[in-house]
Amino acid sequence: MRLHILAPVVRLLILGLCFALVACKVELHSGLDERDANEILALLMKNGIAASRDVAKDKTLTVLVEEGRFAEAVDILQAHSLPREKFNDLCSVFSGEGMISSPVEDRARLICALSQELSRTISEIDGVMSARVHVVLPENDLRRKNAKPSSASIFIRHHEDAPIDKLAPQIKLLVANGIEGLVYDKVSVAMVPVISPVQIATSSNDYTAIAGIWVHNTSALRAQVTIYLLIALLLIALVTNGYLYWQWRHRPSRPMARASKHLPAE
Repeated sequence: MRLHILAPVVRLLILGLCFALVACKVELHSGLDERDANEILALLMKNGIAASRDVAKDKTLTVLVEEGRFAEAVDILQAHSLPREKFNDLCSVFSGEGMISSPVEDRARLICALSQELSRTISEIDGVMSARVHVVLPENDLRRKNAKPSSASIFIRHHEDAPIDKLAPQIKLLVANGIEGLVYDKVSVAMVPVISPVQIATSSNDYTAIAGIWVHNTSALRAQVTIYLLIALLLIALVTNGYLYWQWRHRPSRPMARASKHLPAE
């Protein structure tokens, strides 16, 4: 066996090993911001699915998963309502980008500012995950006697073990005192406890033991090919080193007579 024959074989095996190690990934979701992409990656990794993200030309992120686990990844995201749906809020609709703003736009921005400030204050309470305050300030005519009262509704998502329900009266009083013309009875509070999401159980039948390592069934074939290629590379390396060592031990030695001709005469 010659070295010039071994070299192409080694290169082919190394190339096959690289193809075996690189999983074929497909696009799961695109056009994501950094927060949504991180939430999806964290959820998939907790459920044992390898995922990665790629940055597009428009600076949005794309989440990639292995092709064999695409359906499972979709089921997990649907169970946890990810990625979250995007909505336009009042502040973005009345952003005030025009040169001249109408009284309606000025009033909308005032309501948005009040809602943002109150939401931020409530969000700082321990145990509150997110809070939204919706304020209604009717445009009453001073000449009319039957004026419509202002009102507000509060939506709070909190940890299930946090005693936020006991703070409902204080939260209503906080919002009522923070808006002019708003009374305590016109403030409603909706609190939703958030239970820690339970990971989707994975059956033991979905995994296979290969050389003492448990891998998912969708990756079993690639793992086997990788192991066989590594063994083949190891055997070829041993044979090559043995052949080189044998050549070194049995190389022809130069005759002493030929070497003596080059010695200087005494």
